[in-house]
Amino acid sequence: MQDQPKITQAMIDAYDEYTHLTLDRRAFMNRLTKLAGSGAAAAAIAPMLAANSARAAMVAEDDDRLTAEEVTYAGEGGEMMGYLARPAGADGKLPAVIVIHENRGLNPHIRDVARRMALEGFVALAPDFLSPSGGTPEDEDKARDMIGQLEGGQTVGNAVATQAFLAGHDATNGNVGAIGFCWGGGLVNQLAVNDPELDAGVAYYGRQADAAEVAKIEAPLLLHYAGLDERINAGIDAYRAALEEAGKDFTIHVYDGVNHAFNNDTSEARYDKEAADLAWERTVAFLKEHLS
Repeated sequence: MQDQPKITQAMIDAYDEYTHLTLDRRAFMNRLTKLAGSGAAAAAIAPMLAANSARAAMVAEDDDRLTAEEVTYAGEGGEMMGYLARPAGADGKLPAVIVIHENRGLNPHIRDVARRMALEGFVALAPDFLSPSGGTPEDEDKARDMIGQLEGGQTVGNAVATQAFLAGHDATNGNVGAIGFCWGGGLVNQLAVNDPELDAGVAYYGRQADAAEVAKIEAPLLLHYAGLDERINAGIDAYRAALEEAGKDFTIHVYDGVNHAFNNDTSEARYDKEAADLAWERTVAFLKEHLS
């Protein structure tokens, strides 16, 4: 049996630069080839770094414990599309959670996360923030490029509209939280700044809000960071100081020795089960505390 290729931190850092900063696909593969020692090794390693939507979902799409459907609702100047999951046959109204995707759009993994959240007793809505551009394409590199072209004000407006839609939904108790990952974590912070009606926010390795806007935040925040994520972690100290100065309700957890996207179980090289499980346990408890 052939040995599995060795993945180094430099390779993971190169992938992060490719997915979030300046590298294009060709430049990334060239760098990965140098790091791996050959084109063949790079070709074997690249899929291990990337998220693989073909990996099995934790919660099946047809799980009979859930009711799931595609929905549309009014957004900021246009229609929003999303995936709504909730416990089947629930007694009474339930708290609601917005599940905000990474910079690859509303993909099978985020739909799976919405189902996981629904199994915890929430009405979970995963919006497609690429709705203004026609929706998330199958090509995740194209989705990333489309995310980069979104108009920031409209995107935040669509997040606020999503909160309002869930607050008024017949199945919810009117209390709405948000959880987001990567790009979505940054959007959770922006939603907290721009929507005083948000009842709780959870950001996984997301870009922090501007310190000058922190005073506007009303929702309690739970902020998860990966210890090896130097790019995002550079903003933690300023964010913490601003939150403390403004007297906000927040908790920060930094998970040592893990990478950006540690929660994404479709990314073999970056997923860390121990950190992901602990962060999820903390997230569910936090949302139940503030939304029930």
